[in-house]
Amino acid sequence: MLNAWKNFGGGLEAVDETGGNIVVRPARAEDLNDIRDIYNQGITDRIATLDSDLKTPPDMDTWWTAHGGRYTVSVAVHEAAVVGWSSLNPYSQRPAYRGVAELSVYVDRAWRGRHIGRILLRELEGEARRNGFYKIVLFTFPHNQAGQRLYRGVGYREVGTFYRQGYLDGRYVDVMAMEKFIADGP
Repeated sequence: MLNAWKNFGGGLEAVDETGGNIVVRPARAEDLNDIRDIYNQGITDRIATLDSDLKTPPDMDTWWTAHGGRYTVSVAVHEAAVVGWSSLNPYSQRPAYRGVAELSVYVDRAWRGRHIGRILLRELEGEARRNGFYKIVLFTFPHNQAGQRLYRGVGYREVGTFYRQGYLDGRYVDVMAMEKFIADGP
């Protein structure tokens, strides 16, 4: 249970159920190794991404370069350690979709189930509104029940399932689409 929220310059601070402070702030280049390590956990665990190859520092440099302007990256920090991250990603390059962002949210294994995802999503939605988005979409595995509880718990709804959308570890994988309207529109 989150006990308190406090805004501070450029971020959000929450007190988690253990009384520890979790600070959400804009990511910096020096956070990339931590972001990569947490993302690689998601790749290894096979619960949150169709990526199958662990990311390298050059991969992350390319990813980082693509995230600027409206497409922000935030990190959740506890006692100077990055424990999770989130990002707004382009949904489509077509101008008609300029108000729609896709999200990513990943939490360090040791911090899962401790509301870090919820904290990151709250800040991410504020960033999305400030950056002119009216809708956020995400794609998740139907078997990722913890992720779906998180998303539904903050107001995302299931749009549908793409059957056999990807191929991972020698088998087809379904992908569920979810969405949330965060503003009235452009």
